[in-house]
Amino acid sequence: MSEPLLRDNAPLLTTERLELWRPQPGDEPQMFAIMQDPRTWRYFGATPSRVDHVTRFMRNAGSWQLHGYGSFMVRSRGEEPVVGNCGVFHTWRGLGEDFDDKPEAGWIVAADHAGKGYAREAMDAALAWFDATHGPREVVCIIHPDNAPSNKLAGRLGFEPTRLTELAPDNPVQVFSRVANSPVRT
Repeated sequence: MSEPLLRDNAPLLTTERLELWRPQPGDEPQMFAIMQDPRTWRYFGATPSRVDHVTRFMRNAGSWQLHGYGSFMVRSRGEEPVVGNCGVFHTWRGLGEDFDDKPEAGWIVAADHAGKGYAREAMDAALAWFDATHGPREVVCIIHPDNAPSNKLAGRLGFEPTRLTELAPDNPVQVFSRVANSPVRT
């Protein structure tokens, strides 16, 4: 018998300071506000329109439904406002066989919360959950070469750079790859 296509197995993950959960419709406006801050969006290209953002948000929901994993929303424990999202999701970007149709990691933290270690803490939890429930599998990610904090975090999470390419004209990205249980660096 084949595995059902629709899944609802997303956990609530908690860390020392954070809560991570599967996106809900009410989370979209908060994440849209985060993405409108130029400090947050500066390495992604043009600031997303509402339509672009909703499409991205819904694509992530589809990743949860079809693949059983996706990005988590992130907030400080016991608090309401969303401070970002992170996790492993399934997408197809047209970047080639070494990237497309593979689990992709990503993290976004509101500019007002950057530099507090939230991305590392959230991604440690998200990757541990992914490896335990869907691994061991290769996970890929892309980061703008000038985004030094995220490039450094990728290395700490066990990602290794594989090549430089363009996501769109004049939008370079470094492609990274990680094998489950890769050594984590401090």
